[in-house]
Amino acid sequence: MPRTIEELNARKPARRRSEVPADVLKAMNAGLIESRNLVEWLIIDQAKLLKAILPEIGLTDAEQQKTLLKTARSLQDKGVMQRCSGIGAAFHTTLDGGKNRATIYDQMSAHASDVVRIWAAFADAANPQLSFMQRLKRARKFAIDPNAGVREIAWMAVRTPAPDALIDEVHRLEPWANDKHAYVRRFAIEVTRPCGVWCTHLKRLKEDPTPMIELLDSCNSDETKYVQDSVANWLNDASKSQPDWVIKTCDRWQAESPTPQTARIVKRALRTLRK
Repeated sequence: MPRTIEELNARKPARRRSEVPADVLKAMNAGLIESRNLVEWLIIDQAKLLKAILPEIGLTDAEQQKTLLKTARSLQDKGVMQRCSGIGAAFHTTLDGGKNRATIYDQMSAHASDVVRIWAAFADAANPQLSFMQRLKRARKFAIDPNAGVREIAWMAVRTPAPDALIDEVHRLEPWANDKHAYVRRFAIEVTRPCGVWCTHLKRLKEDPTPMIELLDSCNSDETKYVQDSVANWLNDASKSQPDWVIKTCDRWQAESPTPQTARIVKRALRTLRK
C-alpha cells in the first residue's frame, strides 16, 4: 500500500543515493515533499520538479513555461548550485514586470518543496533592482526556514549580488546578530564569512576583518551551538590570512567573556592555527 505524505515526511533520511526509496524520489520530483539531507537534495531532478509545480504556483502561460523548462533542461549536466541558481534567475527574467510575479513568488516561497523555495531565493539574487535592505528583508523568511538547505541558500542569495554592501553597510546586519531567533543570528555571521562555503571569497575581509568585529562581538558567547559554530568558522576563515588579528580577538573574548560558550567558540576558531 502506497505511503501517505505524512508517512513520507516521517521517513529516516537516506545516507546514500542508492538508498533513496523510489516513492520518496517520486514525491520530491513532484514537489510534494522536501529533501531531508544533502544526499536527497542532490538526487532531485529539477527539470521534472519544475514541470510538476508550474501550474500549481499559478504559472500557466505556455510561453513562460516553455522558457523555464528549456532553461532547466539546459542545466541538467551542470552542478547542483548552477541548476538552482540558473532556474531561480530564469524565474526572475521570465516574470520580470508581470502582474502575476508577486503571487507566483509567494507561492514559491512557501512551497512544500525546499528546492522550489531555493529557486525563489535565487530569483531575488538575480534581481539587480533590489537594495541591500530589500535583499535582507526578503531573505529573512529563507534564513529562518526549517530546512537547513534553504537556510544555506538564504545567505548565499544575499552575498552573491551584494558582496561590498555586506561590508559597507554592515550596520544593517547588527540587529540580525542580536535577534532573538538563533537562525537569524547565524545568518548575520554566515553571510559575512571571509571564505564562506560554495561561494566567492570576500577579498576585502580576508585582507582586513576589522569591519566585522562588532557583529562578531554580539555573538561571542551565543547560547546556541548552531551560532557558535558559525562564529568559530568565521574566525577560522580569517585565521588563514590574518592569524594575529584572530589570536588577539580570541584572547580579548576569553578575558571579557569567561563563559563555556566563548571557550567553545575560541577552541574551534583556533583549530587551524593549532595544527
